[in-house]
Amino acid sequence: MQGTTGSPDQQVDAAASAASDGQLAAPYVDVDSAIALGIALSLGLLVGLQRERTTDRIGGIRTFPLIALFGALAARIGDVHQAQWMVPAGLLCITIVLILGNLGRLRGEGESSGITTEITALMMYLVGAYVMLGEQSIAVAVGGTVAILLHLKPTMHAFARHLQEKDLRAIMQFALISLIILPILPNRTFGPYDVLNPFKIWLLVVLIVGIGLGGYGAYKIVGARTGTLLSGVIGGLISSTATTVSYARRARNQAALVNLAALVILIASTSMFVRMFVEIAVVAPRMVLQLFPPLAAMLLVSAAVCGVGYLRVGRQEDEMPEQTNPAELTPALVFGGLYAIVILAVAAAKDYFGNQGIYVVALISGFTDVDAITLSTANLAGKGTLEAATAWRSMLIATLANLVFKAGAAGALGGMKLFRRVLLLFAAPFVAGLAVIAFWPAG
Repeated sequence: MQGTTGSPDQQVDAAASAASDGQLAAPYVDVDSAIALGIALSLGLLVGLQRERTTDRIGGIRTFPLIALFGALAARIGDVHQAQWMVPAGLLCITIVLILGNLGRLRGEGESSGITTEITALMMYLVGAYVMLGEQSIAVAVGGTVAILLHLKPTMHAFARHLQEKDLRAIMQFALISLIILPILPNRTFGPYDVLNPFKIWLLVVLIVGIGLGGYGAYKIVGARTGTLLSGVIGGLISSTATTVSYARRARNQAALVNLAALVILIASTSMFVRMFVEIAVVAPRMVLQLFPPLAAMLLVSAAVCGVGYLRVGRQEDEMPEQTNPAELTPALVFGGLYAIVILAVAAAKDYFGNQGIYVVALISGFTDVDAITLSTANLAGKGTLEAATAWRSMLIATLANLVFKAGAAGALGGMKLFRRVLLLFAAPFVAGLAVIAFWPAG
């Protein structure tokens, strides 16, 4: 189906014209406005989160998103109906409300009680106007969002105030990576083989950091003291390699933790497949049906071994090692550089040596990171420049290499007993991976 072109007003007129001619016109959805309102809400929440933690304020984690949405709606209504006075009028209203909200403090009567009610009144006025003049589904969504923000006052306030400084720093660093650095990067290819696109490379950095930040958030929610299964899953989402190193060091100092550490290392390595599936779905959604099945076969074997190991070890309460902030800028830069090297190496290897060269690159890169080869081969497969079978085989080779690296790290840091336990647990997934590479149909 051809995409709809032209301004929103032209699209509405075209739909009306088609209807008048007796044609069945698809319902018009103002996607650009929906995206703009979503961005306004996100930025409002980000600023409101920071302001919520200050004592000298008139608005916080709820008020600033409402202000942002107010401005977005005023601008949109003014644009659609050529009412350029809407934005200045809205600014005037906000100014008056801010002054009224600060009257008590200006008189020296203490801190203002906030302006949420006033902003909400203005918001609902504009939501009502947008229901009449704009896209009704968007107006309904905005109105529902306002209601939810108001209802969740205790929860949102408690969340913001219980954040530690390092947690807030993680959120702000992710904002730096995604909202400041990403938009200014050029969105075009450079270098040999025309594969180095700074914007897309950094977009994948944002994806990887976002997955890690999600795991870090889960770690903060469930707390440091958790069970064996969650320790491995959360650790794998943040960094399976870091989890391996942490538990190996603990096992060396506490011999009783050897079996637990080996199982957590396996679970973390298994949850790595979740990261891979997310990466493939984002980078090459059309290749999901071709890339998922062989990877899922190895995942099922690994998960089965995890289940057997869990039944033998049992659910043990354990103190998870302190997790580091996955949004730190230095690791993000390192991953961006690694991904650029890998995608360039894959393109060069395919040009000079064919698929065998790509497999060598996957083997080497897998010893340090599986994400880079997963993203690079999925990206090339999605563009049609790499066969799907070559892509998933490369991912599996990198995964097997990563298992070898983790087993070696566990032995070097945790001792011979842990090394033997890890080898025993890794044996079935490793053999399954080799079998899939050798016998899975390529077509």
